Amino acid sequence: MNRRAAPHRGIDAHYGDAVDGEDRPSKTQRKEQSHDLQKLGLALAALSEAQLDRTGMPETLRDALHEYRRTKSHEGRRRQMQYIGKLMRGADEAPLREAVAAAELGSATQALQLHEIERWRAELIADDEAMTRWLQAHPDTDAQQLRSLVRAARRDTAALKVEDRQPKSVRELFQYLKPYLS
Repeated sequence: MNRRAAPHRGIDAHYGDAVDGEDRPSKTQRKEQSHDLQKLGLALAALSEAQLDRTGMPETLRDALHEYRRTKSHEGRRRQMQYIGKLMRGADEAPLREAVAAAELGSATQALQLHEIERWRAELIADDEAMTRWLQAHPDTDAQQLRSLVRAARRDTAALKVEDRQPKSVRELFQYLKPYLS
């Protein structure tokens, strides 16, 4: 008895044909995309409430992120993050990624500003020429008050021991410079 070949096993079957693979991503690509969206969801969950409120996202996604924060159990958090990843497939990724990048960049920008203030404070205490450069760069500064703060900081740092905390006058000089460089 001769057996017939199943119709799908015929010669004209096109397994792995390039035309079939173009219209949808592979399972591996879908999983990678899903994992990337879950990582983005974790980054979004780490944002503060104010940053989340400023971010444009669907309300269901916002509620899911709030629920993720409230969930305490490991398995519950894992499942909630999978749900967040699912919701993010339908959301626009660009504003969400921008919000995460802005939050990460914001802390770096603040650190750079603080370093700049510290640099100016150290220069003003160490050198009289720094006072001239500061007044040229910031003409709206009260020169008399700045000179007074610098004199007090120089006097107090001269009597400073290495293990001591910064004197009050040095901290006051820092606070005086801060609004000009922020």
